[in-house]
Amino acid sequence: MYHNNSIRILTGNSHPQLAQAVTERLNVPLVPCTVKKFSNGEINVKISESVRDEDVFIIQSGCQDANDNLMELLILISACKTASARRITAVIPSFPYARMDKKEKSRAPITAKLVANMLVVAGCDHVITMDLHASQIQGFFDIPVDNLFSEPLVLSYIKRSIEGWNNGIIVSPDAGGAKRVTAIADKLGVEFALIHRKRDGKDVDAPERMEILVGDVKDKVAILVDDMIDTGATLSLATKTLHEKGAKAIYALITHGLLSEINLNVIERSPIDHLVVTNTIPQDQHKDDCSKLTVIDISPTIAESIRRTHNGESISLLFGEWADSGNVEVL
Repeated sequence: MYHNNSIRILTGNSHPQLAQAVTERLNVPLVPCTVKKFSNGEINVKISESVRDEDVFIIQSGCQDANDNLMELLILISACKTASARRITAVIPSFPYARMDKKEKSRAPITAKLVANMLVVAGCDHVITMDLHASQIQGFFDIPVDNLFSEPLVLSYIKRSIEGWNNGIIVSPDAGGAKRVTAIADKLGVEFALIHRKRDGKDVDAPERMEILVGDVKDKVAILVDDMIDTGATLSLATKTLHEKGAKAIYALITHGLLSEINLNVIERSPIDHLVVTNTIPQDQHKDDCSKLTVIDISPTIAESIRRTHNGESISLLFGEWADSGNVEVL
């Protein structure tokens, strides 16, 4: 059993604040390691303490410079493997290349499967991630994968922070999120709505618009739920549509706030009341630029999953009484 060995937590440069928050909750120190680049861009890793026969967890998110962060993770895993770590778990809050999970057209790569192969070849024994873009990515691995859900945090936030949620409606901005929003709507005892995105015409450059396929948002608190926001185009179209259809207030709850190509002034000027994201990706810079942005802390969930994995306890209980008893922490 692994609980005879101590937990050793390492991190690269992707999200040191999250790693620090997790180690503080677990009351274990962060293993000192240096992750630097040579002048030609190659990554060099130096782990300053022994990890021989230890239970190692490497926290590294797939954000911003996704390729550098992925290579850092792979090299850290390989370094721990050759240093005789007992078990190596990659804790990847935001899984890189998760959107490339199938062939959309001829000759397109399935890069999520490639990332899975690379992690296993590097020496990874177990993966902990959060809100995979597509759950079937777990099937790309031949090692255990725990896909944590932000749903309990979303439910708690809605109940505690959204006034009038009882008269709310949970909205999915695309058909792919239907399963997610219906589950949340059922647990809250409210209705759900689906939005369909279409082009006006057959041209690639034709303007896009959205129409509500299911549900009535008039005079209701509309709560948009999605797993990822990148350019913000879908969110802008969806909030505009909900506003035109008479929604009383509009909230957006999104797990992975990539926000890589988005002008946050657009969010400030939009009819959205609050954009809520988690800190699977660092949000310090974005918080300063947008007063409507709220960040939920996922470090309690990550820390508890690490503790349970180390002690050989059930992870599924994370989404039962443990989730219901905890408070949402807003950064």
